[in-house]
Amino acid sequence: MALDSRTSSVIDAYAPREAPACWQEVGPLVKSVVTATAERVPYSVEDVLHVVARLALWAEGRGVAREPAAWLKNETIDAFVLTGCAGLKPGTLRTYRTWLRRVRDVLIWDDTGESEQLRLSAPPTPAPPYEEREITALRTWARRLRRQARADALALMALGEGMGLAPGEIVRLHGTDIRRTRSGACVIDTPVLGRLLVARAEWEDDLAELATQAGGDFLFRPGHQDPPPDNLIASWTWQHRPDDPLPRLNARRLRASWIVSLMRRRIDPGVIAAAAGLASTASLARYQHFVPPLSQAETARLLRGRA
Repeated sequence: MALDSRTSSVIDAYAPREAPACWQEVGPLVKSVVTATAERVPYSVEDVLHVVARLALWAEGRGVAREPAAWLKNETIDAFVLTGCAGLKPGTLRTYRTWLRRVRDVLIWDDTGESEQLRLSAPPTPAPPYEEREITALRTWARRLRRQARADALALMALGEGMGLAPGEIVRLHGTDIRRTRSGACVIDTPVLGRLLVARAEWEDDLAELATQAGGDFLFRPGHQDPPPDNLIASWTWQHRPDDPLPRLNARRLRASWIVSLMRRRIDPGVIAAAAGLASTASLARYQHFVPPLSQAETARLLRGRA
């Protein structure tokens, strides 16, 4: 899409005020949407940037898939207008809904009413997983924190690296959503998030303790408002930074670590995708380069099967 130099400059330079850490990853997709629609919607580029960015960041905080097709579903737009725009006047809410639906229509249909099948960008590169030694060191660091900071750090790690939850899911989970079975497993039943989740064994005791402590309150940062602010995790990880050389805690890296650890154990891809809430096993291809190839001996053993 060829744009005049002024419009291109406005899009390239745009960033929301007090942009959260996730803007670095979300921003390019927002700008792709605006670039593709700027000359075909009757609104200023500044207005479109503002409302699409606000929708995208709200969706990020709710665990919606990080892609424009998911943001611009009618039901997502409606939920955003109803719950993500607190304090705005009804007229402004109607305007936002109109703008976003017009952007959606432009992305789907051309002037003759035929589908364009527009590709905005390649799938985003996933956050790199932590190394096992980093997880071990971060867990030790988390245990040394005091009181609520300790509980928050362990909750973030247990729900991300131990269960593979997305950031928007972590901030919505309550202590009562965790059920411990007679075998000791910590389970999130299907009605809670729409899929069955079972924690990795090494996180069971921590999760059980945290769930008991939280009760009906949130596991991560109890007492926060509902719906939670978009920067709830980012603000906490900014305030609680391990000393060098440890990396900062990052919810997406924790989730990536969980996915990659299961892939390295050769767990069935269908099981991983379903537990991660992914649309299909094809989504796991983005993580494959983090998984080392099998040795020749292991490959031969798997190909041969049981004697």
